[in-house]
Amino acid sequence: MKVIDHINQAKKPLFSFELLPPLKGKGIQAIYEGIDPLVEFNPSFINVTYHREEYAYKKREKGYLEKISIKKRPGTVGICAAIMNKYNVDSVPHIICGGFTKEETENALIDLSFLGIDNVLLLRGDPIKTEPSFVPEEDGHHYAADLVKQVVGLNNGDYMDEDLQNANPTDFCIGVAGYPEKHFESPNLKSDLKYLKQKVDAGADYIVTQLFYDNQKFKDFVTTCRNAGINVPIIPGIKPISNKKQLLSLPKFFHIDLPDDLVDAVDNCKSDEAVKKVGIEWAIEQSKDLIAFGAPCLHYYTMGKSVAVKEIVKAVF
Repeated sequence: MKVIDHINQAKKPLFSFELLPPLKGKGIQAIYEGIDPLVEFNPSFINVTYHREEYAYKKREKGYLEKISIKKRPGTVGICAAIMNKYNVDSVPHIICGGFTKEETENALIDLSFLGIDNVLLLRGDPIKTEPSFVPEEDGHHYAADLVKQVVGLNNGDYMDEDLQNANPTDFCIGVAGYPEKHFESPNLKSDLKYLKQKVDAGADYIVTQLFYDNQKFKDFVTTCRNAGINVPIIPGIKPISNKKQLLSLPKFFHIDLPDDLVDAVDNCKSDEAVKKVGIEWAIEQSKDLIAFGAPCLHYYTMGKSVAVKEIVKAVF
């Protein structure tokens, strides 16, 4: 079932969450352990992130350095199929621009369609760690909006091979990312909304936001989107704080602000266990307020750790 159909048919706010694929060498059980505690709350869909390659240098004979590509978290397509088979819950693989040609993207989408996976979240993706800015593959997509256009084309039966006759169209529901505090590469929120609207106008069915901790920023973001003519459902993304280090790491990596009350509460904690309790309580209040605001679904970033999210969802749903 498509995410947009879940939303349109729902009689109450929905619950979904996001998982990290296990590190290479780990088994599928690592995924199941992140899902099992949350299944009783009937998630409507489960997102599975994709992590592009990294590069490392290995010393060879005579001191030469060889640049090698490493994928630390492979297996997104297989994980999504396994989730749907074991739990009968819709899965949403992340599809990114970085690291893929258009043909490779098409082939991945064909595989997903064969497996009965009809939801995708389309993202540009981050630059690799050795590059200061995003660099697309040769004959790859520069922007998520271009990726949306390719998927819409496949939904219309338009494949890269123009000689194909009577090609079967795919039937993907398309999600894209939104940033209540703007994408860090955008000069301002107005510019960021312009690019978000391009993705929606190209055919995106819904938006999932970057994590945030100040609900007013999400509410303002929704209002601004509506005023700009962006009328698809907007799903807020929530991640509970779990340790003091995140007071520094979250703003650094996600380019977000943390509310004073939250920072003060975490600062006053004597242990990370106390921080977890603060994070859970904050996320519960966030969730209840977002439901009252009219959010169609609450999407939780679990990072593969479901204990805190279980406590939140139990209190909210």
